Amino acid sequence: MVTRRKLILSGATGLLAAALPHASLAADDPAGIVTAIYTRAAKGKGDGGGAFVIENKAVKAKYLSTTLVELWAKTDAHTPKGDVGPVDFDPVTNSQEPDVKAFKVVATSLEADKAVIAVTITGRNTPPRKPADRTVRYDFVREAGAWKIDDIKSASDGEPWSIRDMLAASLKN
Repeated sequence: MVTRRKLILSGATGLLAAALPHASLAADDPAGIVTAIYTRAAKGKGDGGGAFVIENKAVKAKYLSTTLVELWAKTDAHTPKGDVGPVDFDPVTNSQEPDVKAFKVVATSLEADKAVIAVTITGRNTPPRKPADRTVRYDFVREAGAWKIDDIKSASDGEPWSIRDMLAASLKN
């Protein structure tokens, strides 16, 4: 006989077992990391964006590679006080006004120490954009056993951009 207690316990065990692989996937796998970022960006009305990935030094250190964090710090130090740095938009949503209704994550390259993850974004209210503008690519590197974002790339009006290139170019000015 199945008692209420056994039913609840088996249901809770099933839920825990289903949740655990996803939690470890988000922490250990580039596609899981990107999925977690976009799941957060798509919450609610999908207008929260992904700027949380770059909002401060501690968060940058959590998500970004050491070399990208160092480059960003140099750029911040080079930017005149009161000015906006070279990244004046939300690179996660490739927009000024985030709008994420749905997203598709694809690992386009996965090696032992580097990976490329492509995310195609669909907005709720965003006017149709060029196909290249709807896809954001993440270059990952493995540092001390953890996956870190080493570059974010996409296009604006079909013209390619790279966070790493934008930061480096701002230091030349």
